[in-house]
Amino acid sequence: MKRRQFLTQAGAGLAASAVAAPAIAQSQPAIHWRMASSFPKNLDTLYGAGEMLVKRVADATDGKFQIRLFASGEIVPGLQVLDAVQNGTIECGHTVPYYYVGKDPAFAFATAIPFGLNARQQNAWMYYGGGTQAMAALFREYGCIQFPGGNTGAQMGGWFRKEIKTLADLRGLKMRIPGLAGQVMSRLGVVPQQIAGGELYQALERGTIDAAEWVGPYDDEKLGLNKVAKYYYYPGWWEGGPQLSVIVNIKKWVTLPKAYKAVFEAACAESNVHMLARYDSANPHALKRLVGGGTQLRPFPKAVLEAGQKAAFELYDELAAKSPYFKSIYEGWLKFRADQFLWFRVAEASYDNFVFTSQPRKK
Repeated sequence: MKRRQFLTQAGAGLAASAVAAPAIAQSQPAIHWRMASSFPKNLDTLYGAGEMLVKRVADATDGKFQIRLFASGEIVPGLQVLDAVQNGTIECGHTVPYYYVGKDPAFAFATAIPFGLNARQQNAWMYYGGGTQAMAALFREYGCIQFPGGNTGAQMGGWFRKEIKTLADLRGLKMRIPGLAGQVMSRLGVVPQQIAGGELYQALERGTIDAAEWVGPYDDEKLGLNKVAKYYYYPGWWEGGPQLSVIVNIKKWVTLPKAYKAVFEAACAESNVHMLARYDSANPHALKRLVGGGTQLRPFPKAVLEAGQKAAFELYDELAAKSPYFKSIYEGWLKFRADQFLWFRVAEASYDNFVFTSQPRKK
């Protein structure tokens, strides 16, 4: 083929491609949604997962499907995202379903329950263990569809203004702690408080509360909680692998083109993976800074863990007797948990226990 003929044909091909790509994009409608986050903008990992999601959706649709993200309080308070999606004030939201256990305790399964699953196990349950299907009926009753949209990994046990040496030290303590964890803690004598993340610093500083749990070193440092409480406890046994969710108004969801639905679901899954990776990367450095700055790191006494676990499973039996959704989800979830714990004891835990507590020999 002659050089001029080749260039002419190649140029024609490129021109055709340039026309084809916009034509494909133009075949889809322009859609504009709003998403409310339960988190403030300064928490760049929690809020940032929402930012990643909306950017990916826009990029993958050549800007035809635009979702505008709003921080906690800009449209609705962080603890009212589900209500706003349900009533159609917004099309979708990024939140943690255990904020809504007052509506039904079964919402907690879509985030975490005390002494439940770790992050990997939560993903396994949602994606392959029937978790999404188990939760679907509950979310549908509130006019929503739900997708995993992030995970923090195992959390810390929170910031305390005084040391916790015995169970007795918990009695009368006013603590910010949401979900079923608050109900468990109340059985140990704690007075649980439901407070949004952006208000924790002021509440601790003013003495409105005596303790607060949020996420872990990276976010806790950003909120400045180390400046108003000295003792930092671990582990957060009520949140072994808390999942965030993206919830969408069902009526709006069914109107989306099939391609947009696929893009949206893929963006949720990507945000789910990236949030955990970001926390695992950032938390070690933040913990070093906190301890270097004077934070007193403390493990919860074994008696607290044992009492908490006993109270938790007593609570679950009571909730199963009251909530049909909780009962139906709990039965399958409990079996899945047992199988997961068996497997993790064999391989994961034995590996972790060895490598985390041993030092390789140096030559």
